[in-house]
Amino acid sequence: MNDTMTFQTQEQYQFIETILFENLGYNPEVLDFQFFYGGNFNLAVKVKVKEGDFFIKWNHGDHDGMFESEAKSLKVLGDTHVMSIPKVVNYGKIVDKHYLMMEFLTAAFKQNNYWSDFGQKLAQLHLHTAPQFGLDYNNYIGALPQSNEWMDNGVSFWIEKRLKVQAGLALYERRITQQLYDRILAFCEQLPTLIPNEKPALIHGDLWSGNVMTDSSGLVALVDPACYYGLREAELAFTTMFGGFDTNFYEAYHEIYPIENGFGDRIPIYNLYPLMVHVNLFGGGYLDAVEKILKKFE
Repeated sequence: MNDTMTFQTQEQYQFIETILFENLGYNPEVLDFQFFYGGNFNLAVKVKVKEGDFFIKWNHGDHDGMFESEAKSLKVLGDTHVMSIPKVVNYGKIVDKHYLMMEFLTAAFKQNNYWSDFGQKLAQLHLHTAPQFGLDYNNYIGALPQSNEWMDNGVSFWIEKRLKVQAGLALYERRITQQLYDRILAFCEQLPTLIPNEKPALIHGDLWSGNVMTDSSGLVALVDPACYYGLREAELAFTTMFGGFDTNFYEAYHEIYPIENGFGDRIPIYNLYPLMVHVNLFGGGYLDAVEKILKKFE
């Protein structure tokens, strides 16, 4: 380890000690300390102290409100008591670093019924509804803000607060051409006839395999939500984008909360939103998939 890395690690260690002191009221003895570097802009550690195991993540920069909204979203999901969600200890800012401290979920081996249980629980989550689409606070998907102002119509919400926002950002950042932007707007005109306008469903909002865990009982736990009351088909479609979800998951979901016929044809439509999120976060490598979907409906 070079001198720079030693200094950074020591600085980070002191930062974690400060968080523990602020939230536990004293300096506990750290029994174990493990760094995670899995995110694109966050750093994270698992800290073991006598009081328990905690997961702390933090970042630099202009992500004001990110961890506050994540803490709120974890509570929204946790208050449903449908599945395991890590409990938040606190969030805050120390000097130039924003942090989120929560309980560390210890994982066990998956039970044989893991996927069917997950499917049933997601359906139960989606049965939680609200009078309108949106949420009473805005949040983030990855590093990108999500606007959750309430709207009466779910398809309109998805067009105006999701797809058009990402397309506009991509145009502004010159990640897409004006021509492609215009094609997306034209596609939006078709959407009310292509996707069903169901009642609002509480969704995780960023449901891919990287945000799915196993809890201490061997059943599902979810992390890193970007939740709101939206179209549940959009959530199910997102689970297919990167794979990793067993067929038992979908079968069990449909038994509890059946989907309208033709969902398979609608999956690419919904995935335009996460694809455009990835265009804005990671660049043009996802544009071919966007083009393919648009061409299918032109």
